[in-house]
Amino acid sequence: MTIHSETATKRQDDFQAPPLTPELKKQMHDRMVASRVTDEITIRMNRAGQGFFWIGGPGEEAFGTSLGFQVKKGHGPDYDFLHLHYRSNPIVIGMGADPIDTIRQMRGTQTDPYSGGRNFVNHYAIPAWNIVPVTPTIETQYVTAIGTGIVQKRHGGTGITIVNGGDAGTAEGDFYSCLNWSTIPGKELPILIIVNHNKYGISTEAHTIQSSENLAKRGEPFGIPWEIVDGNDVLASWEAIARAMSYIRTHRKPYIIQAEVSRLHGHSSATGGNRVAGEVDAIEKFEAHMIEAGITTRAECDAVWEKWRAYTRDALKQVLDEPLAADRDAFIFKQTEN
Repeated sequence: MTIHSETATKRQDDFQAPPLTPELKKQMHDRMVASRVTDEITIRMNRAGQGFFWIGGPGEEAFGTSLGFQVKKGHGPDYDFLHLHYRSNPIVIGMGADPIDTIRQMRGTQTDPYSGGRNFVNHYAIPAWNIVPVTPTIETQYVTAIGTGIVQKRHGGTGITIVNGGDAGTAEGDFYSCLNWSTIPGKELPILIIVNHNKYGISTEAHTIQSSENLAKRGEPFGIPWEIVDGNDVLASWEAIARAMSYIRTHRKPYIIQAEVSRLHGHSSATGGNRVAGEVDAIEKFEAHMIEAGITTRAECDAVWEKWRAYTRDALKQVLDEPLAADRDAFIFKQTEN
């Protein structure tokens, strides 16, 4: 993969990503399937009237899980901060989140640990893992990322700030604020800036708006090294993320990755949530690689799918019996009125 910065290239020529062992690949496949199955059941919940709105990340499992497995997970400035957008369930489930909690947020239950049932599905907030609350506003996370980047610059260490968003959102001024603030001479910030390029902004096709598909290059005038990676390829994503993180942790400066990803079920439930034909399926691609390499078999892959489908079916049954946030809030409002 070409790194588009002479200085960064010199520093990264000898870089070797941590090895993706067969066992690690199996673990990643397990979490990729867990993320996809969680999207599938939350889509069905919306259609059954068991949740009000669905939006998620089916199609982003290869890149997202590769990122989730490499996050320095913990609390405070010594660990990585994550400022995520609403398609980041592959990252969070890759980090070890339990799918039942995503189902709880979809249902809007009081047991939802991320928002107490008060936010859209896949809008995480996990203080113990430095996951800053996800908001439905477009691209504002690129501005809040500046704050934790400044903290980590002052604090020292190897913790970095990670921020992601969609390709359409790069047109927002918040994206450029991040590029600007992270490159002030002598005050550069340790931020991994990610653009997930699925080639759509809701229903608008990128080629009708963007003069170039190369959005990462927008960091070039700011002196930010950048690269474009096949976000549907686990091996390529793993290496690109490892290389970027190594650069940022060592040199305490920003780096941009543009990940070319699929959008398998459209924008959200607002567009139906149906499977889109012709899009590359990252999990199918990864399974084909592992089977060809003799790491697993088709039967073993199928068993992983069935394991998570059975788990999420049982989880939904449990969640449907849990109290809704609306019931609690109605009580609070009534008490306030009195």
